[in-house]
Amino acid sequence: MKKTALTTIGMLACLAGSFAQETGFSQSDKLLNIGIGVNSYYDRGIPLGVSFETGVTGQISVGANVDYLSSNYDLSAGSKLKFRALYFGARASYHVNELLNLQNEKVDLYGGATLGYRSFSWSDTYSGGSLKGTYGNGVYLGIYIGGRYYFSNALGAFAELGAIGSTNARIGAALRF
Repeated sequence: MKKTALTTIGMLACLAGSFAQETGFSQSDKLLNIGIGVNSYYDRGIPLGVSFETGVTGQISVGANVDYLSSNYDLSAGSKLKFRALYFGARASYHVNELLNLQNEKVDLYGGATLGYRSFSWSDTYSGGSLKGTYGNGVYLGIYIGGRYYFSNALGAFAELGAIGSTNARIGAALRF
């Protein structure tokens, strides 16, 4: 009887340990997001973004991101305005599945911060206009929350909200290696 109870307790402990590891993120993961912004801080253009992260612990990942946006404006009297915004930086995420006791290997919920550089360039053929007082190059700080849903072990979809480069909402494909 004592031996059966100990065996049962041991099996339950192993089973609980295996469930605890069935989360949407693990330390060995390498994560790639490829997406588009669903809106932009700027008047026009479609923001395109890529981020890559690798696990450092069971809850923390670090990596880099790049965000690109460009557009052309036709102004009055045949004048044109072209701009390009490029954001690149380092990012770190905290994956909250374990904190929320969410034991689903298809879902990865996270939040984090980005520190990077914004490069903004433009050309303006309109003689009286300039954007120099409005936009410029410089350091930027971003924060975000996000989630991934994996359709298979390696392929899924993601959504992020927050200050994410030239957009505050992004959706796209998520890859896990």
